[in-house]
Amino acid sequence: MGLKERLDTDLKDAMRQRQSVRLSVIRALRNAINYETISRGQTLDDQEISAVLQKQAKQRRESISAFLKGARQDLVDKEEEELTVILEYLPRQMDREEIVEIVNNAIHSVSAKGMADKGILMKQLMPELKGKADGSQVNSVVTELLQALDR
Repeated sequence: MGLKERLDTDLKDAMRQRQSVRLSVIRALRNAINYETISRGQTLDDQEISAVLQKQAKQRRESISAFLKGARQDLVDKEEEELTVILEYLPRQMDREEIVEIVNNAIHSVSAKGMADKGILMKQLMPELKGKADGSQVNSVVTELLQALDR
């Protein structure tokens, strides 16, 4: 079953079980997918749908960060609950240790010497890590490890 079909099925289940948060999140996800489908003028495959869901998850993470700075715990809780629902439809995200291991392997394979090689390294890493790890986390790990090489 594809992601779109799974969302449709889960929408019906959320309606039956009267899960209001889950229902509203799934509706928002379906709307984002439909918007992207219309803007591209073609139906999306599972990888493209996954990219839309990643974007929605990123928006929730940014909102959580902003609400934490604004001391709005009620809104933080709401966004975290929505993010939990979104993450059910995404592949498991790599943790920091897994990212560090992959980045170290890539540093050795491209013979990176320091920050000057960051572009080359990111170009090699992102296709491999896309959808599996948060891009900002990959960027911070790459920067940290390359700065250590510069010293």
